[in-house]
Amino acid sequence: MNTDWEQLRLRRFVLLPALVAVLATANPLGQQAPPPAAPELKTWTTAEDHQNMMEQLGIKRLRPGPSGNEKAPNPANYDESIANPFPKLPEVLTLKNGQKVTIAQAWWKLRRPEIIEDFDREVYGRVPKVVPKVTWTVTETKELTVGSRPAVGKQLIGHVDNSSYPAITVDIQMALVTPADAAGPVPVMMMFGFGSLTPPRPPAGRLGGPPAGRQGGPPIGSDPPATEQLIAAGWGYVSISPASIQADNGAGLTKGIVGLVNKGQPRKPDDWGSLRAWAWGASRGLDYLETDKTVDAKRVGIEGVSRYGKAALVTMAYDTRFAVVLIGSSGEGGAKLHRRNFGEAVENLTGSGEYHWMAGNFLKYGAEEAVFGSRNAGDIPVDAHELIALCAPRATFVSYGVPERGDAKWLDQQGSFMAAVAAGPVFRLLGVKDLGTSDDYNSEKMPPVNTGLLDGHLAWRQHDGGHTDGPNWKYFIPWADRLLGRKASPGR
Repeated sequence: MNTDWEQLRLRRFVLLPALVAVLATANPLGQQAPPPAAPELKTWTTAEDHQNMMEQLGIKRLRPGPSGNEKAPNPANYDESIANPFPKLPEVLTLKNGQKVTIAQAWWKLRRPEIIEDFDREVYGRVPKVVPKVTWTVTETKELTVGSRPAVGKQLIGHVDNSSYPAITVDIQMALVTPADAAGPVPVMMMFGFGSLTPPRPPAGRLGGPPAGRQGGPPIGSDPPATEQLIAAGWGYVSISPASIQADNGAGLTKGIVGLVNKGQPRKPDDWGSLRAWAWGASRGLDYLETDKTVDAKRVGIEGVSRYGKAALVTMAYDTRFAVVLIGSSGEGGAKLHRRNFGEAVENLTGSGEYHWMAGNFLKYGAEEAVFGSRNAGDIPVDAHELIALCAPRATFVSYGVPERGDAKWLDQQGSFMAAVAAGPVFRLLGVKDLGTSDDYNSEKMPPVNTGLLDGHLAWRQHDGGHTDGPNWKYFIPWADRLLGRKASPGR
């Protein structure tokens, strides 16, 4: 029979080798265990991504959006008598606890953060608390002639640190052009566009500018391009490429800056969409402009048309460093009231063609059948007038054209005018002039075409052109000069 000492000796010979083997496997040569492998990039279609978000939210069926084709089975409404099913908008100057906001400090400290939280959670999505750093590099500098004036152009790339997920690369494309003969730093308009010093030439018969929104190069005999007007007025301009920041489709949500932060995985319901991502990219462009000695960084504006008009408004609303904005024909998701039943509707934004602009949570407001029941535009806690109000007291110019020339009724020009009227009290509270109308957004009608409301920091003008802000630049530049406290260039 073994003694106690013999039993201990046997255990030593049996257990010690096993323990050594376990330790060697867990920590060979004293090294730390390798980090878990990065998730594989999720590659799928827009339809699959859209369905995934519906499943996350418990949505079984969405209402179809109306058609822009008036002969379709479900045409958009263009009857003003039934255009306001939710005539009472959320109170822009009332806190959630019911208290009225009567002083500027209460707006900045209390009401504005409430509105931003609602937009973050329900409409445009949250920018993550930690987003990789952007490093800007000037890749080319060259002399240019813009119109008849000498200028200096810089081609830039903003590389987003992708060390956390090398499978995705994001390089923001941006170009800066300033007058060559400027005596000092100049104001600059940043425009969502191609992001290059030499944008591709538009097809014959069309006007230049970014796709899906700008019909830019004017016909012979009309105004010069915005770029020429800006340089002639002593401004500079920036072209920044939204596509280099985030794709304009649902399949791209696992790539771009949204995908990079999510390491190639699908969004959560309150994650940011493309509009918020484009706005983030514009803010990173402004980071660079603040370091460029040719730029007056306190007088930088942002501009866009159509979907990029939406992005320009979102940029201005969130980043208070931007001093001025020109919002061109932005429609639903931009300056148009969600609660209006006229032209494009919330259900168009929740469908698979446009949902990627918004937070996933926005799909709830197009739900016909879901675990939470059904919701509609009247359930959205905020609306476009509050987005415009977030721009106050900075210079905010809302621009539209006319349906007869291609700025379709689909955009609901009247609905955007109503939103601007309803934003007015915030501009006044913060000490600047609004449109100069009454506050009755349900009864105020748009001014006649080519009649601008340009006396205040909140401005409106509907020109007689199409889906472009081109005809309004000659009004916008002197308006902005006046409000930014600068004199026009002697060349104007």
